[in-house]
Amino acid sequence: MPQEINQCPLCLSDKNSLFDQRQFREHQVVNCICENCGLVFQSPRMTADELDAFYAREYRQVYQGEEGPTKKDLFVQNGRADALMEILAQQQVTPTRYLDIGCSSGILLQRFRDHFGCEAIGIEPGDAYRNHAQKQGLTVYADISDLEDTEKPDFDLISMAHVLEHLPDPVGYLADMRKDYLTPSGWLLIEVPNLFSHDSFEIAHMTSFSAHSLGQVLDKAGFQIVVLKQHGHPRSRILPLYLTVLAKPREHGQVRFQVKPERNVALKRRFGLLWRRILQKLFPHKAWVPIK
Repeated sequence: MPQEINQCPLCLSDKNSLFDQRQFREHQVVNCICENCGLVFQSPRMTADELDAFYAREYRQVYQGEEGPTKKDLFVQNGRADALMEILAQQQVTPTRYLDIGCSSGILLQRFRDHFGCEAIGIEPGDAYRNHAQKQGLTVYADISDLEDTEKPDFDLISMAHVLEHLPDPVGYLADMRKDYLTPSGWLLIEVPNLFSHDSFEIAHMTSFSAHSLGQVLDKAGFQIVVLKQHGHPRSRILPLYLTVLAKPREHGQVRFQVKPERNVALKRRFGLLWRRILQKLFPHKAWVPIK
């Protein structure tokens, strides 16, 4: 049964209102906005058990019509790996032990392993994608709990590309990553859809992030942002579809988190999507990169 979310996942306020309601591939999707901080989140939504079952058996069918990797998906993953590699190179990040959460077919995991010569471990709940990655010789587990039983929790790079928006408790999850899995000098690499340009509202997206709200979630989880980039790679040359962040654990002793509300969220989204439509019409070949 759908679960009503009574508290904002960021500021814990119980004051929220309807932000968007639509059908996504035969699923009803309702998003609310927190009236205190401006975070947009899905409510009602699937329970934790329903989410686990959904990702294990239904997610790929709903999104792409088949369980295994598709040509489009592999193209996007390759392009995303290139873009994320560039961000690490610019900051001279050279991991020795790397964890990719939601590693999908393992393209990013393999790219980083081969480039840096680091130990690389992935987490992927989907059976078909996990099996595909394992057949490439990659170490991939179904769940973070499986990792706890077999591996040392001292990674100096953790990536979560298009994962955070799927999590019921993004703040708590990131805080656990920082405390239990990431070294004190390690790096966190995250990419999510941009609320102000991406369609965003999908059955699997528990939270829809702006640059501001993503920064607030990271701040509350104990991270400080080093790089925040708005871009469209690899799907677009000009549309800011995605937000990519490279962050580090915040030093002890800094001021505790205080919520900084984001205002005019609905207006910013309307303007962003209008600008997207304009760019698509004026520059169609730059707006969307063909799948090869």
